[in-house]
Amino acid sequence: MHKKEWQDKGKGHRGRLRDRFLEKGLSTFSDTEILELLLSFGTPRSDCKEQAKSLLAKYRTFSKVLEAPIVSLQEVKGVGPKNSFALHFVQAVASHYLKERIRGKRYLHSSSEVADFLLHSMRGLKKEVLTVIFLDSSHAIIDSEIASEGTLNVNTIYPREIIKRALEYHAAAIIIAHNHPSGSLQPSRQDIQLTKTLYLLCSCMQLQLLDHLIIGDGSYSFADKGLMENIKVESQAAMRALNGS
Repeated sequence: MHKKEWQDKGKGHRGRLRDRFLEKGLSTFSDTEILELLLSFGTPRSDCKEQAKSLLAKYRTFSKVLEAPIVSLQEVKGVGPKNSFALHFVQAVASHYLKERIRGKRYLHSSSEVADFLLHSMRGLKKEVLTVIFLDSSHAIIDSEIASEGTLNVNTIYPREIIKRALEYHAAAIIIAHNHPSGSLQPSRQDIQLTKTLYLLCSCMQLQLLDHLIIGDGSYSFADKGLMENIKVESQAAMRALNGS
């Protein structure tokens, strides 16, 4: 097959994929077809079916492909800088969309959307990241920020910086979330100590620490597991001791 005929065949195939998406949406697509179409945004004149298959063979799942570093993606035959850029750009756009979607919504009514945003933005990261979500007095979400990167414990997190940002946002409450690169959802001793420290300091500044979420192979909520209530009781006892009552 001549090069022009091969390109025309690929163009027709991509056109049929696009038409199917416009007519029926994404539910009819396999992961290979989704990746094929995404890769074609980077190299619109190339057939990307084999590259899509190779990426899924290497990373096993669609989400792992999108989370893979650009350098690693380019180790797959036929995946160049333009293809890998297209995949990373789509991943970044998805994170931006999910973050925008939760702003202004009350946390208690949209906790599943918050979990979606955190799972998408934090799962698969190779290092630990601490994200803070700022809320107003009605627990509507004001914004979210990454507060720290690297190994997280009370010695590497600066609670005063978190509280400073909360005050700048005029927040009444915060939620913290961090990821476990291992995928484990079990809170460590350091995770629990960090939560206790932040809770006590927030209480002193008339801020509420509503929850601490761990992101791994799913999500873990300190509040749902009853840990926040235990920490609240301990913090109140500590405050009474400090006040000498």
